[in-house]
Amino acid sequence: MKNPPEYSSRKFQLAILLGMLAAFVLFGMFYRASSQGDSADTYPKGFRGGACTIETDTLIIGYSGYYLPADYEGSNDPMRSPYVPIQCGRVPEPAMLNISIDLLYPESAREFVFTQRLVKLEATPEQSIEREVLAIPAQQYRSGVITQAFKLDEAGQYVLYLNAVTPEHQIIQAHVPLKVGTDWQDHFRTLFSTFLRKE
Repeated sequence: MKNPPEYSSRKFQLAILLGMLAAFVLFGMFYRASSQGDSADTYPKGFRGGACTIETDTLIIGYSGYYLPADYEGSNDPMRSPYVPIQCGRVPEPAMLNISIDLLYPESAREFVFTQRLVKLEATPEQSIEREVLAIPAQQYRSGVITQAFKLDEAGQYVLYLNAVTPEHQIIQAHVPLKVGTDWQDHFRTLFSTFLRKE
């Protein structure tokens, strides 16, 4: 039979181990990351080299964006870009946004006819409403790159819908989530990002 101090010490060690494991799982859930640190909502493997990716059953796109801070007053240095990169659709404040979408797969997507629709999601006690902010008419993007600039005047959740019709008349839809503004979770991520950053 173990004496009480030794049993108490093992119980304390087990509690610390379980606490560390719980913290690891909570951070993974909070950051929506796999054990490799990759975002689980995007493919392949989320954020890579300044771009994020989104996969549907028939289309893979990469996207990146830059915003112009609201307090920007101009610069005398023409070589210095005033635009600040965003990561996976997180825009810190209402601002002018430039977004670039790469049609990664299939290569035949360059022959698709795409329309774009930007909506703001607004929740009411009864339902969620999509308020249209911008609509871009149908056209092809033979270069494989779709660029768009628009102003986001209000904080909140937005979605850029990318709808396509293939030459075989198949309908494809992808959507790019855009979050404007920050909340306590974003401040928490910023605070701990130094400790969680990979070498």
